[in-house]
Amino acid sequence: MLNHAREIVARVGFNPYRVAFDDQNLIDLASNNYLGLARRAEVREAAAHALREYGVSFCGTPVASGHSLLARETARRLAAFCGLEAALLFPSCYQANSGVFAMLSGPDDLIVIDRGAHASLIAGVRAAGAKIRPFAHNSAEHLETVLQRAAGYRKIFIVTESVFSTEGTIAPLPDILALAERFAAIPVIDDSHGIGVLGARGRGVLEHFHIERFRGIYTASLGKALAGMGGMIAGEAATMEELEYLCPSLIYSTALTPPVLGGIGGALDVIDREFAELGPRLWRYKDILATALGEKRQGGGAPINAVACGETEAAIRLTARLHQEGILSTPFIEPSVPKNACVVRLIAGAGLREEEVTRAAECLRTCI
Repeated sequence: MLNHAREIVARVGFNPYRVAFDDQNLIDLASNNYLGLARRAEVREAAAHALREYGVSFCGTPVASGHSLLARETARRLAAFCGLEAALLFPSCYQANSGVFAMLSGPDDLIVIDRGAHASLIAGVRAAGAKIRPFAHNSAEHLETVLQRAAGYRKIFIVTESVFSTEGTIAPLPDILALAERFAAIPVIDDSHGIGVLGARGRGVLEHFHIERFRGIYTASLGKALAGMGGMIAGEAATMEELEYLCPSLIYSTALTPPVLGGIGGALDVIDREFAELGPRLWRYKDILATALGEKRQGGGAPINAVACGETEAAIRLTARLHQEGILSTPFIEPSVPKNACVVRLIAGAGLREEEVTRAAECLRTCI
């Protein structure tokens, strides 16, 4: 079963609406391409223009020859897009999340982290050398209990995702920020599955909850709704300036390539212009699949649907069955999820045609 899943991943090829696997066309419900921008002509042209102007690579780290006006403008646009002062760009969000804590925290600090947080956040927290306390998934009540017992630390950090990627639950961010203010803690929010998805204009979790003047650390992937690659850390300008010259995962990594930077700019242009159409379509597609799954659906309010499978073998079997029926899905198995908590995730991006999503819903009714 596992070998079959790996074979599927290794042999797929993409077109705007379907995934070609050998001679079979599959409806793509596995990609994080929420808005369908990865194949948009405007985004590809923006990437191609940057390629023609700057070349394939800057061949250097951001603090050396990798610095460019293109990178600085992309970082400025991303920060403004999220309503923050400044942003730094990383080769991956894993590097952003795994590197930020080492520079901001130490042995005298406490990091309180949601039990369901992404592996990159957990890696960063563990590498920091600070004390670690988990709190129950999306439970502001348990978080408050943990904070009430915290005393004698130099700094306290509260770490969570905005949208948890396996099932689509959304963190109670206003409650978390209220607790952060009450206990003088620093919130760290990973908005990888929120940026380009949540909010009236697709600007992420801060817009979704109408949060202004966010005084914490914001991270996000640029390889999901924004259809590029890499990651970002954003927040107050003074903090970003410090990280820019001290964060090892940034200063010792080759800078993002010109085509990636250009494509991200192109994606932001499309979101600014068309999110009023793309956003509702994404949510409508999510509801079509949710209706088909009925009580078998697991998940929250984000445009992610998931099916609880329990054991690894059950998740792989379901993935294979859906593949046979013409649907590409994503199995989450140990260690990505706890043992016996495996799920199969389904994301119907706005780049799909409605008939594709309707067809997928019909398959789900018979397969699950």
